[in-house]
Amino acid sequence: MKSPSRLLLLIFCLGAGLPCIAANSHAVIFMYNHFGVAKHPGTNVSLAQFDAHLDYLANNGYQVWPLERIVEHLRASQPIPGKTVAITIDDGHISTYTHAYPRLRKRGWPFTVFIYTDAIDQRLPAYISWEQMREMQKHGGSFANQSTRHDHLIRKRKGEDVTTWEQRARADIIHAQRRIEKELGSAPKLFSYPYGEYDTALAEIVKDLGYAGIGEQSGPAGSYSDLRALPRYPISETHASIKEFRTKAASLALPVTEVEPWEPLLGADKRPRMVVTLAQSDARLDKLACFVSGQGEARIEWIDRAARRFAVRATRPLNAGNSRYNCSAPSSQPGRHYWFSHFWIRHAAAAPAEAPAP
Repeated sequence: MKSPSRLLLLIFCLGAGLPCIAANSHAVIFMYNHFGVAKHPGTNVSLAQFDAHLDYLANNGYQVWPLERIVEHLRASQPIPGKTVAITIDDGHISTYTHAYPRLRKRGWPFTVFIYTDAIDQRLPAYISWEQMREMQKHGGSFANQSTRHDHLIRKRKGEDVTTWEQRARADIIHAQRRIEKELGSAPKLFSYPYGEYDTALAEIVKDLGYAGIGEQSGPAGSYSDLRALPRYPISETHASIKEFRTKAASLALPVTEVEPWEPLLGADKRPRMVVTLAQSDARLDKLACFVSGQGEARIEWIDRAARRFAVRATRPLNAGNSRYNCSAPSSQPGRHYWFSHFWIRHAAAAPAEAPAP
């Protein structure tokens, strides 16, 4: 028997003439940085790749929602139609205005740009301006908070205690929001973590300030996703083929009801054991596979198959920097896979007194 929420989703989608997903309500959020800037291959997509992505969405029944609308639906447990995606752009590089904006405006599609306001206020030539943002705002652009200075916010500076760090982090986020609101009139309560880095302490600040936290760990955002750190698919030219894009666009959110530990910042244990509990879905758990950044496939330990509870652990210590555990399982729907990614950070050094902008 279908639950009331599933029946509501089915009625909503059928009434709107839209496809429904078989499991939890979800949307795919794509993250871009540079467009047509070949000197940044790790964060760039070629214009041909970006055009192909937009064409694919347009030609295959996808609808593009503003990220804020998706977050509102997730927060309120409201159904999201199948084949719903959001286009987000981090950092506010000038190619956002020169290359991405004309293409998105032509299609009438909304998009969200996360900016760190010092780069704009200093009128750095590599970044968009307030004037350009006001123009884009009239044609589907929304501009959200990525901090004031793009610091590694999770890192305490030399001599900082927890209270001083928390005051600084809060002030940084609040200042950026006020600048955006002053210049543009409004700003959604969305916060993109600089460098994708968050820990529990920072995520709780973001939550307490009323924001949804936006991360860089791969996967769709779904009914069970933690609003302190919603996942996105980062897109770069080495992983921007139409085959990969198609797979990501069609992916489903693995219904993770609990993950232990949630804390991404590693302590003494550099091989964290992640324990995951799943809700019911049509995921083929007999085909579940998990991978560790830089290490390949990891062994899955089933703690309780009936309760859909399993554990994964890296075979070697994770490398310094950012890593992920990625788990996926095929759906009963042909060509679709469930996906979940958990973020880990191995940082030992304190941040400098003034972290440089990227």
